[in-house]
Amino acid sequence: MFIRTTTDPMTLRDVQDLDQHPCLFEGDAENGLEIHFESEASRREYQALQPHDPKVLKSDDSEDYVAEG
Repeated sequence: MFIRTTTDPMTLRDVQDLDQHPCLFEGDAENGLEIHFESEASRREYQALQPHDPKVLKSDDSEDYVAEG
Protein backbone atom coordinates (compact mmCIF):
# COMPACT_ATOMS: atom_id res chain seq x y z
CA MET A 1 0.00 0.00 0.00
CA PHE A 2 1.28 3.43 -0.94
CA ILE A 3 0.18 6.35 1.27
CA ARG A 4 0.59 10.04 0.42
CA THR A 5 -0.21 12.78 2.90
CA THR A 6 -0.38 16.42 1.89
CA THR A 7 -0.87 17.75 5.41
CA ASP A 8 2.39 19.04 6.87
CA PRO A 9 2.69 17.09 10.16
CA MET A 10 4.47 20.00 11.86
CA THR A 11 2.14 22.88 10.91
CA LEU A 12 -1.00 20.82 10.19
CA ARG A 13 -1.62 22.93 7.07
CA ASP A 14 -2.46 21.41 3.69
CA VAL A 15 0.30 21.63 1.05
CA GLN A 16 -1.23 22.66 -2.27
CA ASP A 17 1.55 22.67 -4.89
CA LEU A 18 3.33 19.35 -4.28
CA ASP A 19 6.01 19.91 -6.94
CA GLN A 20 7.19 23.12 -5.25
CA HIS A 21 7.42 21.77 -1.69
CA PRO A 22 9.79 19.28 -0.03
CA CYS A 23 8.70 15.77 0.76
CA LEU A 24 10.00 12.71 2.55
CA PHE A 25 9.52 9.17 1.26
CA GLU A 26 9.95 6.03 3.32
CA GLY A 27 9.50 2.54 1.97
CA ASP A 28 9.61 1.16 -1.56
CA ALA A 29 7.56 1.66 -4.71
CA GLU A 30 4.90 -0.81 -3.57
CA ASN A 31 4.67 -0.06 0.15
CA GLY A 32 5.60 3.37 1.30
CA LEU A 33 4.72 6.65 2.91
CA GLU A 34 5.15 10.01 1.19
CA ILE A 35 4.87 13.07 3.45
CA HIS A 36 4.74 16.60 2.00
CA PHE A 37 5.94 19.65 3.95
CA GLU A 38 5.34 23.40 3.66
CA SER A 39 9.04 24.18 3.94
CA GLU A 40 12.48 22.64 4.20
CA ALA A 41 12.67 23.85 7.82
CA SER A 42 9.47 21.94 8.61
CA ARG A 43 10.88 18.78 7.01
CA ARG A 44 14.13 19.07 9.02
CA GLU A 45 12.17 19.62 12.23
CA TYR A 46 10.13 16.47 11.53
CA GLN A 47 13.25 14.42 10.83
CA ALA A 48 14.85 15.61 14.08
CA LEU A 49 11.98 14.22 16.19
CA GLN A 50 12.96 11.25 18.34
CA PRO A 51 10.42 9.11 20.17
CA HIS A 52 10.65 9.33 23.96
CA ASP A 53 10.74 5.57 24.41
CA PRO A 54 11.31 3.90 21.01
CA LYS A 55 9.99 0.36 20.64
CA VAL A 56 10.83 -2.25 18.05
CA LEU A 57 7.88 -4.47 17.22
CA LYS A 58 8.44 -8.02 16.09
CA SER A 59 5.86 -10.46 14.86
CA ASP A 60 5.56 -14.18 14.39
CA ASP A 61 3.70 -15.33 11.30
CA SER A 62 3.38 -18.93 12.45
CA GLU A 63 -0.09 -20.42 12.88
CA ASP A 64 0.45 -21.24 16.56
CA TYR A 65 1.47 -17.69 17.55
CA VAL A 66 -0.34 -16.31 20.60
CA ALA A 67 0.08 -12.64 21.50
CA GLU A 68 1.15 -12.09 25.08
CA GLY A 69 0.66 -8.96 27.13
